[in-house]
Amino acid sequence: MKTQLKKGALDMCVLAVLAQGDSYAWAIVNQLSTSMEISDGTIYPLMRRLQDENWVSTYLVESSSGPSRKYYRLTDTGLASLEEMRQEWDEFVAEVDGVLNGKHSGGAQE
Repeated sequence: MKTQLKKGALDMCVLAVLAQGDSYAWAIVNQLSTSMEISDGTIYPLMRRLQDENWVSTYLVESSSGPSRKYYRLTDTGLASLEEMRQEWDEFVAEVDGVLNGKHSGGAQE
């Protein structure tokens, strides 16, 4: 279950990291790995998908210790998507907490 939840929330987590500032893929993995399990192999396809969605843009930065690094920047579309995801996440967590803590309304209403 945790794996499926993480898959659903990973886009939001990456966008949240980028909302704090531009970054490159390895640094994003490094930051996320302090709170969750994530691998380098997961991040690159995800970053391509976020770029295809126009949620992030890229630019190259010269590196003194090797090849240029591709940096990712949150776009306005990405920021709007992040805010929508945060709202949906908060609502979802509240719904689940309500059920787990016995505060649900007691059934569906029609």
